[in-house]
Amino acid sequence: MKRLYISLVALTIAVLGILAQNPQKGNYGYLYCHMSDKGQWTAFAVSRDGYHYEDIKGGNPVMDPKEHARIEGGQRDAYICRAWNGKGYVMVTTDMNNAMTKALKKQNDWDNYGIDLLTSKDLIHWESVSFDYRQGTGIFSNPEAESVYKDWSTINRVWAPQIFWDPDYVWENGDKGGYMIYYSMWNRAEEKYDRMYYSYADKSFTKLTQPKLLFDWGYATIDADINLLSDGKYHMLIKKEGGKPGIYTATSDHLTYGWGEPIENDYVSFEGKKKCEGSSAFQLIGDKTWRVAYIQYSDRPKHYRICKADENLRNFHDPVDIEGVTAPQHGSFMRLTKKEYKRLLKWSNGSLAE
Repeated sequence: MKRLYISLVALTIAVLGILAQNPQKGNYGYLYCHMSDKGQWTAFAVSRDGYHYEDIKGGNPVMDPKEHARIEGGQRDAYICRAWNGKGYVMVTTDMNNAMTKALKKQNDWDNYGIDLLTSKDLIHWESVSFDYRQGTGIFSNPEAESVYKDWSTINRVWAPQIFWDPDYVWENGDKGGYMIYYSMWNRAEEKYDRMYYSYADKSFTKLTQPKLLFDWGYATIDADINLLSDGKYHMLIKKEGGKPGIYTATSDHLTYGWGEPIENDYVSFEGKKKCEGSSAFQLIGDKTWRVAYIQYSDRPKHYRICKADENLRNFHDPVDIEGVTAPQHGSFMRLTKKEYKRLLKWSNGSLAE
């Protein structure tokens, strides 16, 4: 019996290791953390069922974007998850304000130069670091490593970063575990289109490695969303800007390489000729199937949609609009405990001392 117990424990540890990704906790409700379409700031909304939400702070900023987005003063595409050890929270945002093109002397409204890494212990108070990629390799923790660009000063896009905890990443000093930050970049002077890259952030979420190319399919790609499924494969939803545009699914046996060509016959025409981006997949509490949220940005007014998918992030169907959120846009979802949920509501209503 003792030998059987030891074997079961070993098996459990092995399975947990294989399935390690962003920690999940909470069975009370959901946090929708997103860029507000009213302005370029991060907003929160909470829900008990994943479909019907209540704004926190009326959909207004939950933090000062000028304080945390030190390059342009605007936060876009917020992605949030729990810290690697379950103690606290981490967030990444695109540092960008396309309303400041003239003031910032940008070539294009949709140009930007970096990202912001944020940490919090309570979802209310945040600390951050900003990375301005124009400054070159000196901003990274491994400046002497091989660089993907000859000249960083000409970079013009660093878009939509997301987080994936990788317990197997090994740092140069032997420390194990890092946050894979994946995002798209474009340097007009050195490449023809947006490509997907990745860096690693340390456990403190203040240091970042030089970017490496994640894949290049020969056309522009943005807005990747990676999840590890029960089949042991990494599944990525991604927007193709080149080729036949749309949101597609790709898979790999490995997190940082081996990404095969997207599946062409699933989801690309799901919303007909509507233009969609910013997909974010999440599972409802106690449900093995998936929900996929995305912004249908070609509509006027825009529609932020949530559809159903099967256990393998396939067979997308039954899209509905998110409800109760002021100006929903590109964002992410995180499960909440009852304590977290109630605390956010108290803060929103002004009954929580900060």
